[in-house]
Amino acid sequence: MTLSGSLRSLLQPAALLRPERQRPVLARNRGLAVRPGQGQRVRLGGVPVTLLEAEDALEVILERARNGGRQPLAVASANLDHVKHFGQDSRWEATLDLQAAVEWFTLLDGSPLVSQAAKLTMRKWPRLSGSDLIKPILNAAETAGLRVGFIGGTPQCHGQIREKFARDHPDLMVAGWWAPERTSLTDPIASRALAAEILEARTDILVVCLGKPRQELWISEFGHLTGAKVMLAFGAVVDFLAGRIRRAPARVSNLGLEWAWRLALEPRRLARRYLLDGPEAYLKLRRNSGITGEGATGEPILHVPIPATGTAEPPRREEFSSHLEHTDVAVLIVTYNSENDLPLLLQTLRAETRDQSIKVIVADNSPTPSTLLLLKHHANVYSFATGGNLGYSGGINAALAQAGTAEVYLVLNPDMRVERGSIQALRTKMALTGAGVVVPLLLDDDGSVYPSLRREPGVFRALGDALMGSRLPGRPGWLSEMDFDGESYRHPHRVDWATGAALLIRPDILHSVGQWDESFFLYSEETDFLRRVREAGASVWFEPRARMRHCRGGSGSSPALDALMAINRIRYIRKFHSRSYARAFRAVVVLSALLRSPRRQGILAAVSREKRWAQLPQAARYGKPNGGAAMPAGAVIIPAHNEAAVIGRTLECLAPFLGLKDLEVVVACNGCTDETAAVASSFPGVKVLSIPEASKVAALNAADNVATRWPRLYLDADIDIPESAISTLFECLDGDGLLAARPTSRYVTDGASFTVRCYYRARQRIPSTQEGLWGAGSYALTEEGHRRLGTFPEVTADDFYVDGLFKEGEKRVIPTEPVRVRTPQTGRSLLATLRRVYRGNTQLDRRGTRSATASELLRSVHGPVSAFDACVYAAYAGLGRVRPRTQTLWERDESSRSTQC
Repeated sequence: MTLSGSLRSLLQPAALLRPERQRPVLARNRGLAVRPGQGQRVRLGGVPVTLLEAEDALEVILERARNGGRQPLAVASANLDHVKHFGQDSRWEATLDLQAAVEWFTLLDGSPLVSQAAKLTMRKWPRLSGSDLIKPILNAAETAGLRVGFIGGTPQCHGQIREKFARDHPDLMVAGWWAPERTSLTDPIASRALAAEILEARTDILVVCLGKPRQELWISEFGHLTGAKVMLAFGAVVDFLAGRIRRAPARVSNLGLEWAWRLALEPRRLARRYLLDGPEAYLKLRRNSGITGEGATGEPILHVPIPATGTAEPPRREEFSSHLEHTDVAVLIVTYNSENDLPLLLQTLRAETRDQSIKVIVADNSPTPSTLLLLKHHANVYSFATGGNLGYSGGINAALAQAGTAEVYLVLNPDMRVERGSIQALRTKMALTGAGVVVPLLLDDDGSVYPSLRREPGVFRALGDALMGSRLPGRPGWLSEMDFDGESYRHPHRVDWATGAALLIRPDILHSVGQWDESFFLYSEETDFLRRVREAGASVWFEPRARMRHCRGGSGSSPALDALMAINRIRYIRKFHSRSYARAFRAVVVLSALLRSPRRQGILAAVSREKRWAQLPQAARYGKPNGGAAMPAGAVIIPAHNEAAVIGRTLECLAPFLGLKDLEVVVACNGCTDETAAVASSFPGVKVLSIPEASKVAALNAADNVATRWPRLYLDADIDIPESAISTLFECLDGDGLLAARPTSRYVTDGASFTVRCYYRARQRIPSTQEGLWGAGSYALTEEGHRRLGTFPEVTADDFYVDGLFKEGEKRVIPTEPVRVRTPQTGRSLLATLRRVYRGNTQLDRRGTRSATASELLRSVHGPVSAFDACVYAAYAGLGRVRPRTQTLWERDESSRSTQC
């Protein structure tokens, strides 16, 4: 009798086939063909499941056990416990789906899943649990002469099974019995040694009974090394085979109450699974289920090339490439007095050049040239001084501006040590998962694992960390921002974010997300960047095979830095949440300082008095402005109409350079009825003009008539511009062939309503808004560029008009420390601003701009969050073009002009 022909008789002992359920030759469910042996694919709770009749499932398993396949077949049973571990928004979500070394075959198990599958497909499917399938599989293996191995359970349990097999399966060939300690399963070296033993035993079918999720994760990482053609992740099957656990009676199983039977037998072990985790998994099942089609999981989507791991090509020489070349990896390092740390990092990076081309770009924030002098002795390391302490974000942005093109970008702290093969492991994980960012395992100097993985910050997580710290590491994820669970650091999986000491980033993600937010200076900048990565529709993955040692503390420690860390956590929450939520979070930060910080007094003082925030460490340029700072010649022209609330804030940004003979600052007060002129006059070195007419165009032309310096920066009165941005802008316009330019800008949405934040997130993703001279409240012209302009015409949108005067190559957005553009706080204020902007654009008749923006908006959608943001943007854009019945002469956003903004 052939193997396939004997299936029906082999199935009888398992009672899986019933006379009333006949196997259809062809059934159609909601338009999807379901053929014998192929099955139908659904997602249950986010888990891909193949629906099959019992005979079909066994046919697939046994055919692969006999003939093998391109990859070994791993069989899992999907029940609520499986959904809890591998379903939607779970820690191990997509970990099995994207495993290239093993082909996963997930079958239907558990009454709730059986019921949900029936609702989706409008037909009944059998429950295929491991305890039901194991006996017919063993019968077939005995008949076909297949070798079966068992891993999991205890030696005593294995002894009991041997006795039963001697009686019930005398001809079954058992390849081996393995009862590994839990510690060996979490040790990669011990796991590879175990896999080698199983390989030597020539195992065809390996029954893996390690419990969820450990058995599935172990199979994913080490199963392909065992040589087994089929691996069965069948949990407690060894206990059932040994007779140590009684199966539930058929009547109990048919009523869907097997869980209650098992809970009664093992209450201590199973109480959490059924009573705590079960309801959560059931909600996931109801919310995240649907039909996905037929067949097996498709090939992984590749976003970057998979690094070659073979030996066909000779190894490369251990040397870096020029920063002008296109390379596999561009390493970006931000330094601050790091001359003692860099040599070891560069040494470990050179070893990685055997596998891939690497260029290294170092942005030095140091106040002394020591780091740059050291780097002169390291060939092909491109280093440059940033001109100040720009912070981590500012340094990364500066390095990116000099890095050129590469397949991927790797951001590293200078105090890192890269273990051999780690960069290739990161690149491979990125290629297989399509992740936007991949992070490695970080080790402390003593070799211990540093808990670098984090969850999205929130009030309850901050409260849990404040009350419990690192105690109770197994507490629910909603009670801790830090992931203390050791299991999380043993297996690859998706994460919310991780510490920014080492990040591998796709170049298209850098383009869509934009620059790092320099307002954070230190701390929370990676939280912000990786949140924007997720909002752009990309994922962040952790890869433990990539290992790097981190000395930590490279930024130093002081009461001011501790206070800055607490303040930046609050700033981050303000950026993405409502004011009331931010107030609650701020209260929890105060509580955390009281309970956990050894420097609580300084933190409490900083958190409680917001005026002190400006005194904390922040980006600064080096030099002595009043003693001859290197500020290129130029003029700053600020038109101001009733800007008393904000003009002082804007002029404070220019204060270090006021009074320098090469820099003119002209404030043109037009039609002011408040104290704008008085505030501006209080700043020495500022020339104040008073124009009766309330006209921005008149103010610009009047200021042009009195200014004498070039180039000229035209700056709105409510824009905060860093000193460094002005000097960089003037330097680039001096002899660079450019006629017009503007600095990089960043929208400040602190305190804005939810829909306003959505609008500006979408706007930030539209390339044209980041490439033109308009929309940033600042632009500069050379003398030659101004001659093309002549005088400012009577138009509302002066920046849009000036942008249209210059073609590509004559204008540019200069990478600088971003100017801060404060957005409207409310939807009504945003609409008022948009009506004025669109009216001004209509005056200029720039045809095609609207359709181009719509096209860019559609291309910016990469997931549900970006899609929602795009819808909000489109709604505001549509409403902004509707003319109100009563129209004021000048719609202005007053909500962002508060002195508190």
